[in-house]
Amino acid sequence: MRVSMRRREFLSTGLAASALTLAGQAGDAQSAVSPASPAKPRQYYELRKYFLEQGPQVALADKYVATALIPALNRMGIAPVGAFNLSIGPETPALYLLLPSANLETLANAGLRLRSDQEFLAAADAFWNAPAASPSFVRIESTLLIAFEGWPEVTVPPATATHGKRVFQLRTYESASDRDHVRKVAMFHAGEFEIFRKVGFWNVFFGDALIGPRLPHLTYMLSFADLNQMNDLWAAFRDDADWKKLNTMAEYTFEPIVSNITNLVLTPAAYSQI
Repeated sequence: MRVSMRRREFLSTGLAASALTLAGQAGDAQSAVSPASPAKPRQYYELRKYFLEQGPQVALADKYVATALIPALNRMGIAPVGAFNLSIGPETPALYLLLPSANLETLANAGLRLRSDQEFLAAADAFWNAPAASPSFVRIESTLLIAFEGWPEVTVPPATATHGKRVFQLRTYESASDRDHVRKVAMFHAGEFEIFRKVGFWNVFFGDALIGPRLPHLTYMLSFADLNQMNDLWAAFRDDADWKKLNTMAEYTFEPIVSNITNLVLTPAAYSQI
């Protein structure tokens, strides 16, 4: 038991150390294009996807996240936690969670801390102890990101406070090389954030992937009142004079800087804090 615990502690510490090294490299790249220090420290994000099957798994996962996982994560200081159902995109049903924290070690050790949280274990019993013949989920996929310097933390849409209607767009940009990836990050810092905001998008987060599949890539999330507003605002964005100028600058156009885009539309779960 003692050896097993030491091994888990070593793995979580090693993960944190590796991610800190990558975060430093990402920070160096972003500082090259955004030298001013942000007023607030950059958050880390775990973007987690639960692959589910239609049927009992969906309700079981909802109950687990709402009554067990989110309260336990909040007790660790991981907040606000976003919970979203995949509405438009491949591999439905799927539940996406966004876990933000200013402390990387908190994210790295969250799983270990859950195992010693008796309140969590009691609330999570049905999900955690589901038999192999009827599992509570298919698989989990997770990516660790660090917030962009120019957008250092999650910003919650105003409609969240009143449980108002809202949809979210989760966009991932893959690049063919690290050089191209850094240039795309630079493009956001050169004005893309502000163009989004000027046009009327609600910017939720922008993150540079440190650990996860299909690197290098960045992921960001936008929020809208509904799909009609989303489509209208993207049309306005494409016609915006500042965007047309930024999108034709030589440093961003001498070769493609994005090789693949994944575009998902998510709807917040009733218990989402974002």
